[in-house]
Amino acid sequence: MEQTHFGGRIRVERTLAIIKPDVYDKAEEIEGFILQSGITVLQKRRLQLSPEQCSDFYTDHSGKPFFPSLTAYMSSGPIVVMVLACEDAVTRWKSIVGPADITEAKETQPECLRAKYGTSDLKSALHASESFQEAVREIKFMFPNCKLLFFYTYCCL
Repeated sequence: MEQTHFGGRIRVERTLAIIKPDVYDKAEEIEGFILQSGITVLQKRRLQLSPEQCSDFYTDHSGKPFFPSLTAYMSSGPIVVMVLACEDAVTRWKSIVGPADITEAKETQPECLRAKYGTSDLKSALHASESFQEAVREIKFMFPNCKLLFFYTYCCL
């Protein structure tokens, strides 16, 4: 998504972050890193998804060979879901999280969160929305009673 400035204002986006079951015990440490990065946590909840909820959330991956493992893993324990906000949030959060391929993350971006916390492509520690449109859908899914009327706002510089 293109960064847009409007007469001294910046566009503040929202995106979804998930701390996955394998690093649930590191949630406070990861959230601290998020806050130190200048990203605001607007909403947060801890929950455990059912396999059916995981299937609905990851519907874009339905039919792929890894789909059954993904839904089983994501429903295997508690997770933390957060709505994050900052300028260009989707791209920025994806950059902090790093590549989905853990080997690539460790080799090319050893400081990213997946390189630090991920142990396999399935147990990649964190979820990052792929696009602004996906972030909107995912936030609505995880926070159905969300009172955020806009998924981006403008702030004065």
